[in-house]
Amino acid sequence: MTYPEQLVELIEEFQDVDDQMERLEMVFEMADEVVSLPVEAWSDTTRILGCQSEAHVAVNLDQGKVLMSGGADSQLVQGLMGILTIALNGSAPAQALLLSPEFAQEMGILNSLSPSRSNGFRNMFDKVMLEIRRLEA
Repeated sequence: MTYPEQLVELIEEFQDVDDQMERLEMVFEMADEVVSLPVEAWSDTTRILGCQSEAHVAVNLDQGKVLMSGGADSQLVQGLMGILTIALNGSAPAQALLLSPEFAQEMGILNSLSPSRSNGFRNMFDKVMLEIRRLEA
């Protein structure tokens, strides 16, 4: 699959790091990439089900491009959101829907996470894709 340039750069950056703890630190740093969804906007509609943390995402179109915003009570989950933000924001919906969660495997982050956190990332990915499909319809 062909990834957006910003995601290719991120995958390569993560692949250059062999130490799992250092990779986790990098995930924490990605939290700053999230377009903030104010806590007042958190609702059952924005909640990521199956996530260990309180985590919320909203997806909108801005001039025909995907704009994901979110927030979580966990820095790690917020960092995973940041990675997804880099992967998707600014993409056309049709392009975003081509993305598969396998990119996270290529980055090497899923094996640095507990099984429940990996599952939470997948739930986050699935929710965002569902929202993009809903917007495109």
